[in-house]
Amino acid sequence: MTTVSTDTAPEVWKDTGRSPEERVEALMARMSLAEKIAQLYGVWVGIDNTDGEMAPHQHEFTALPVEWDELVKNGMGQLTRPFGTKPVDVAKGAATLAAAQRSIVAAGRWGIPAVVHEEILTGLAAWKAGVYPSPLCWGATFDPALVERMGAQIGATMRRLGVHQGLAPVLDVARDLRWGRVEETIGEDPVLVGTIGAAYVRGVQSAGVIATLKHFVGYSASKAGRNLAPVSAGPREVADVLLPPFEMALRAGAGSVMNSYSDIDGTPVAADPALLTDRLRDTYGFTGTVVADYFSVAFLQTLHSVAASPADAARLALTAGIDVELPTVNCYGPPLVEAVERGEVDVALIDRALRRVLLQKCALGLLDEGWTPESSVLDEDGDIVLDDAEVRSLAGELARRSVVLLRNTGALPLAPAVKLAVVGPRADTPQAMMGCYSFPMHVGVHHPEAGIGIEVPTLVEALRADPAGYDVRYEQGVPVLGGDDAGIAAAVAAAEDADVCVAVLGDQAGLFGRGTSGEGCDAADLRLPGRQEELLEAVLATGTPVVLVLLVGRPYELGRQVDRLAAVVCGFFPGEEGAAALADVLSGRIDAAGRLPVSFPGDGGTQPATYLAAPLARRSEVSNIDPTPLFPFGHGLSYAPVTWAGVEGGTSWATDGTYDVRVTLRNESEREVSEVVQVYLHDPVAEAARPVQALIAAHRVDLAPGQTREVTLTLHADQTSYTGASWRRQVDAGEVELRVGASSADIRETLAVTMTGPRRHVGFDRVMEATVTTA
Repeated sequence: MTTVSTDTAPEVWKDTGRSPEERVEALMARMSLAEKIAQLYGVWVGIDNTDGEMAPHQHEFTALPVEWDELVKNGMGQLTRPFGTKPVDVAKGAATLAAAQRSIVAAGRWGIPAVVHEEILTGLAAWKAGVYPSPLCWGATFDPALVERMGAQIGATMRRLGVHQGLAPVLDVARDLRWGRVEETIGEDPVLVGTIGAAYVRGVQSAGVIATLKHFVGYSASKAGRNLAPVSAGPREVADVLLPPFEMALRAGAGSVMNSYSDIDGTPVAADPALLTDRLRDTYGFTGTVVADYFSVAFLQTLHSVAASPADAARLALTAGIDVELPTVNCYGPPLVEAVERGEVDVALIDRALRRVLLQKCALGLLDEGWTPESSVLDEDGDIVLDDAEVRSLAGELARRSVVLLRNTGALPLAPAVKLAVVGPRADTPQAMMGCYSFPMHVGVHHPEAGIGIEVPTLVEALRADPAGYDVRYEQGVPVLGGDDAGIAAAVAAAEDADVCVAVLGDQAGLFGRGTSGEGCDAADLRLPGRQEELLEAVLATGTPVVLVLLVGRPYELGRQVDRLAAVVCGFFPGEEGAAALADVLSGRIDAAGRLPVSFPGDGGTQPATYLAAPLARRSEVSNIDPTPLFPFGHGLSYAPVTWAGVEGGTSWATDGTYDVRVTLRNESEREVSEVVQVYLHDPVAEAARPVQALIAAHRVDLAPGQTREVTLTLHADQTSYTGASWRRQVDAGEVELRVGASSADIRETLAVTMTGPRRHVGFDRVMEATVTTA
């Protein structure tokens, strides 16, 4: 008999012919406790806790517990932001990362590389990488296919650089517009947030990398819209408003979830097994990794005061279901090793988290024989360009799709060669186009010597270069915050000498009070920051038509001026091609296509208030406060409104069946136009007080000049479900209305429908999205 030598066969855990489970179990059986725990934390190399870059409370956590060589001898779970911590040349950064990975592989007995993660909210957070529009712009597009394409580009860039995991999308549903992180949300409606967020996940992960869902769950429902504040949301709000976007994105295959910093009714999410294990794992079937939001394990001791020590914090987090401590090792390192050895933490919790981490590393190819840390950029000759023509083209397409025309009395489109006074603090700065998690605003502002690294034109530059030949005079008037009377006077003089005044107002994105929008930049009210409203009033008083352009991270109250404004355009933070997109809309070269993902308040004092309002939250005779929005959810005007030629549907809908809404649209103009068909559910009688209406489906339809199209939205009865009196999600028999229109306040047809059949209870496997066909 001939025997075959197995001397050169790979070890079981490196053998790609074995199942991932076999490989991981074989490796775990040979690992020491210290080696196991080393896979459960990240390390942040290069962060400087003395230069003002860090968030409050976090300075004390940045120092490594031991020197690098000592730290890597047992292996390492993750490397934190090697490109997104400071401006580094792409090729040099890739080479440094490869060297770090070789060091990790060589030092440990098992040669397991680290997962590398970066922020990717508006593109990969790296110097000279492209900056896409902010998530509010994604929501404004109502175009998941376009957002998926963006995600795929971001994922491909990650893969080129050896980055495995991206910390996005943010799936928090906006609940209070004063919250600084509204700019990071996709909008105020869970169906919109979930549909767009799931598309982003599919795009990113199509490149073979991991998207991380943030922030599970409740973060955006904080009291008074304050960052990292307690949450008092009840279980029905959590189930029906805050969780559905995560459910939709998990179905899209998201590989990782990040916990919320907040506590809900006194229980910190980072220490809540009911959410992170019972709900996420047992109910939703999630098998990926749960990673800690930065320092949130340590915060169980230092901020929440529910842990007595770092080891106790580690115990609580592991028990709840947090697998990986980020961004660096504080609680999951030596304190956890000692706690396990003392019998204070069950080693089974370590093995549970480790198994998930290693299975993910296996899926990423990090356990394979012959894995190499060299990224593809190191194989390229010449300059490495992360912001190439393809990136800029897609960033521009998304920006143009997201610009919302809120009001127009005929001042737009601007006439060719018109004399323009462009005023305001957001008109002539690249920073106006970018949100707080873009690399230039998140990191680059601390390193002005490096420059932005990419070309980001300003709106003044775009208008001066516009082929329409505008005669442009620019005056800042006032900065975002502060300013003086002389600046306002100069702006007034410019407006008086112009045919049209374009006032470009809004936010400075920043972090922890260093801006007017962004993480830790919460608002006490929703008046325009600083003296900007005063500037707006001054130019309105000239009598010159004023076109207001908003570059903002949240809606602001405009009720005192709106009737005197000739037009209002909102760009949110539209990214590196935002100025060109705005110029295209202002000139009329393209039609305004965006729709509001968040309502504009009539009065900022009505917060918190979104369009998802039950009857008692609407305007009534028993309160003097009117929460009616100035511009409602889904609103957006066009230069050539589409003709709604018909809306049809049946009168009966089985509680376990589908229902077709057929809408015929006609473009009677000579330009390309776009409409977003929106379907809202109104449930007149239910076991719980439900929103008067809530979006259950939406679809964007593009029409060529003269074209007629019919769109059919096939809804499933599951989409009418809600959390009933039994705290189970149910579909009821009875009467409902389907309100079909161009916004939540522009309803073109109401379809009265009878739900027939027995009440049904539905779960995570319910149908959550409509299917759409167009002809």
